[in-house]
Amino acid sequence: MMQNPRYGELLRRVVLYALVAIIAIYALFPFYWAFATSFKTENEMFQRATYLPQQPTLKNYEYVLRDNTFLLALRNSAFVASTTSVLSLVVGSFAAYALGRLRFKGRTMLLYVVLSMTMFPAISILSGLYSIVREFGVFGTPFALIITYPVFTLPFTVWVLTSFFKGLPAEIEQAAIVDGASPFQRFRLVLLPLTAPALVTTGLLSFVSSWNEYLFALNFTITNPASQTVPVAIAQFSGAEAMQEPIAEIMAAAMIVTIPLVLLVLIFQKRIVAGLTAGAVKG
Repeated sequence: MMQNPRYGELLRRVVLYALVAIIAIYALFPFYWAFATSFKTENEMFQRATYLPQQPTLKNYEYVLRDNTFLLALRNSAFVASTTSVLSLVVGSFAAYALGRLRFKGRTMLLYVVLSMTMFPAISILSGLYSIVREFGVFGTPFALIITYPVFTLPFTVWVLTSFFKGLPAEIEQAAIVDGASPFQRFRLVLLPLTAPALVTTGLLSFVSSWNEYLFALNFTITNPASQTVPVAIAQFSGAEAMQEPIAEIMAAAMIVTIPLVLLVLIFQKRIVAGLTAGAVKG
């Protein structure tokens, strides 16, 4: 007896949706667990594991938001991540324009060198960056992070923007040349506005990377707690009471710094997808 094609198609869809559901649950469950834990009391935390808080409370959030150290770290993270993103976009867009639109010897090799910079683990370049930060005299300040974070945000920015610039039609730039536009005017007024999806993509991902970075933030601001960023501040939470393991407070702080990032991604998700896919297809 021949199998009905409808049943075969239905079975494939059921299997596909089941796999998607399993992957989604696997990926989102840690976030859900942290969110639920942030509303639990201290007693409930250590009595038994529950998927929903039995006595929801906002005291954990109140403690975190009253902590001046955490609020200062939040401000430092916003300043460092925003400045790093802008710096990466400015420098990366000029470099990507040169690599994507200009013709010069060694261009392809230089592009692969930029890509290879993302392969080095952060710990392997920590000592060299430490010397640079000391030499500039910014150790223990947020500027130490602004100097070092482009090491891992700039290569990605250049790579994505280069693919986007390379895929733009040559006729657009040729028309600008006929109108008498200079190279900088062609870049700023003609080509750069067309790369908005890629700029949003790389800028947001650079912001997220800088916001979540821990290793450099810990080592370069360890002598000055006033310059520490959110990941370091959360790791050093001591709790509202003596001899307390502040798990619920840490989860509340994690939600405060994570939810804005989730909202940003949801707001700009169409531009992010457009930037990534356009760069991949045109590059």
